[in-house]
Amino acid sequence: MNKPRAGITREGRNAPLVRIKRIEQDFPLDDFSNCDWAKAESIRVTTNWDASSAGIGREFCARLLYSGTGIYALFDASQTEELVITDNPITCEKSIGLWERDVFEIFLAPERSAPEKYFEFEVSPLAEWLDLALEIRNGERISNWNYHSGMKTASRIERSRVLAAVFIPFAAFPVVPKSGDIWRGNVFRCIGREPGRGYLAWQPTLTPEPSFHVPERFGYLEFE
Repeated sequence: MNKPRAGITREGRNAPLVRIKRIEQDFPLDDFSNCDWAKAESIRVTTNWDASSAGIGREFCARLLYSGTGIYALFDASQTEELVITDNPITCEKSIGLWERDVFEIFLAPERSAPEKYFEFEVSPLAEWLDLALEIRNGERISNWNYHSGMKTASRIERSRVLAAVFIPFAAFPVVPKSGDIWRGNVFRCIGREPGRGYLAWQPTLTPEPSFHVPERFGYLEFE
């Protein structure tokens, strides 16, 4: 299995870099065994937002692919504790407050020179979802709650494992990536209950309190 690598970005700085492989045909999002997923680099997330160890039972992997129509993301996670989920999931519209339950998140910034303008996509173990357009301006986070990406979700709960996937059409973004383009981004997981709730981050944000909204800490994502 390929692994994400550290490399020199075009800005000339050492930074984590993941390459997103292109697939020729779209496939059903709930096809978790599709062979195309094996082609994707594995982003293994083992730390919390503050760089502390998340614990083996909370670790997860994220895999990214893209086609001619959009971006795929798959979250494959260990689950050794009780799920924090709702009894009445709603999947026909965005779930405000989804971040207060178990959830996976991916942030994407299409303009790598302006990571402060980014998009947030969330998916729960029950395929609930949330999408937002955001901007950090003068230290203030501005959220567009009316943003509609057209994202799709799928999920499956297994014994000691949770799978969740999202598909985001390119119409959700201001630009469509070309081969060689580099975006900025980060992936996260919220799991468990307070006071021991986990806030996992591929690239730790290193804030005093849990926060994922630190675009200067985003990694680099290159479209092959």
